[in-house]
Amino acid sequence: MSCVKNLVIASDTVDCSTTAKNIQVIFNNSLSMLLHVTARYSSFFHLRNIFKIRKFLSYDTCKTLIHAFVSTRIDYCNSLLYGQPKCILKRLQSVLNSATRLIHLTSRYEHVTPLIIQLHWLPIEQRITFTIAVKKCVIHEIITFKALHGAAPSYITDLFKPYRLLRSSNQFLLSTSKFNLKTYGGRSLTIAAPSVWNALPFELRSCNSLSSFKSKLKTRLFKIGYDVVV
Repeated sequence: MSCVKNLVIASDTVDCSTTAKNIQVIFNNSLSMLLHVTARYSSFFHLRNIFKIRKFLSYDTCKTLIHAFVSTRIDYCNSLLYGQPKCILKRLQSVLNSATRLIHLTSRYEHVTPLIIQLHWLPIEQRITFTIAVKKCVIHEIITFKALHGAAPSYITDLFKPYRLLRSSNQFLLSTSKFNLKTYGGRSLTIAAPSVWNALPFELRSCNSLSSFKSKLKTRLFKIGYDVVV
């Protein structure tokens, strides 16, 4: 997708750019989010600094620092990465893997999956799903669950419509809108959130407690991400 021409305002010409940053999220003209994911690589800078003092830190203290400087950066606005190819998500997963090895003080050659399971961290793809289903964080905590229970702002609640077929009226399903391009339209909130929500089992969709919903959802995603029984 290329820019056709520059923007002329009065006597000034504003050059066309292929990238733009908004609330610390980098967008490019193809909406691939590759530049945004690449920028998350700065987390390795924090990992190197923590590594220098790791021998003076306890296990729990190191986890706290990793959460403060690394995992929060990985999770920030990660719902925008929904639908991205695995090759892009793999870059973020490598950051998470390195953070795990630093906490456990293991070499880069040791299998990392059992270590992440000990930390009870979700893989990147499941973290994105969890965010969309539970806490769509951009500026405020906007929750699909809250939207369906009338606890979200009206401008968010109005985006979600119940699926009104008679047989599905008690299944707590959401109606999905039509879209043209999977790479663009399929990643919008009005498409992604209902798709993620409808894929959840009835037991989760029918939860009345947010804390219970979050707990059961993470357990389900943990099982899917690592193919383990929890």
